Amino acid sequence: MVTEQDFYASFAIWLVENEDVTVASALGGASLGGKWGTPDVIGVLKPRAQDIFKFQPQIVTAEIKIVPGQPVVAFGQAVAYRLFSHKSYIVIPNTTSMDDMARLKALCSLHGVVLVSFTLNKDDPDYIVVVQPAIAPPDMFYVNKMLEKLKQTEPELLNQLF
Repeated sequence: MVTEQDFYASFAIWLVENEDVTVASALGGASLGGKWGTPDVIGVLKPRAQDIFKFQPQIVTAEIKIVPGQPVVAFGQAVAYRLFSHKSYIVIPNTTSMDDMARLKALCSLHGVVLVSFTLNKDDPDYIVVVQPAIAPPDMFYVNKMLEKLKQTEPELLNQLF
C-alpha cells in the first residue's frame, strides 16, 4: 500500500534536482504543531559559494496528498505555509478529477502556490509542474516562529537547512 510518506523523500530530491532549493528534507507529521504548521517537505534555496550575486535564503515548503479527493485540504495547508515560506507547493496525484484540477489551477494561480501533479508510483512518481510559482516574502514573525519550533523539535534539520 502506498502512503504519503512514500513520496516525501523523492519530492525533496526532485526540488534539489530542479534547482528550486539547495537543500531539502522530508518533515511531515505534526512535529511543528498541527497539520497546518508542518509541511511534508521543507527546503531552502541559498546562495552557493561560487554565486556572484548573493541573495537572502528562501524557504520552500510542500504539501503532498495521495488521495485525489483532498485538493481543498492540500490547498488550505499550502496557503497556510505561505505565512513562513517564499514558495509553497501542492503536490497531488494526476488521478485528481478534471473539475478539482481546474479549480486548483485557478486557486493556485490566484494565490501564487505551485501546483505539481504526480503518478502514484513511489518508484517513478514523475512530478510535473502544472502551475508556476509566485515568489512572495513571508511574514517574518511566522518565519521566526516556525524556525524556533524546528529548532526545538528537529535541531539537526535546522542546521542542515541553514
